[in-house]
Amino acid sequence: MKISARNQLAGKIVEIKKGATTAHVRIDIGGAVVTSSITNEAVDALKLAVGQNAYAVIKASDVMIAVD
Repeated sequence: MKISARNQLAGKIVEIKKGATTAHVRIDIGGAVVTSSITNEAVDALKLAVGQNAYAVIKASDVMIAVD
């Protein structure tokens, strides 16, 4: 896979919940879980399944950090 995004978090799909048009895909990235909202069509096109290895790819113009 070649992609310009620098934030690529490798993990394993632990849950896929399809709604009417959008699915929530949860990926365990080593103890933390990242959730992505993607279309049901994308889930089907990528043939995503629980237990499959996948990447959470984060592309954002800003990443904010907050502290108490």
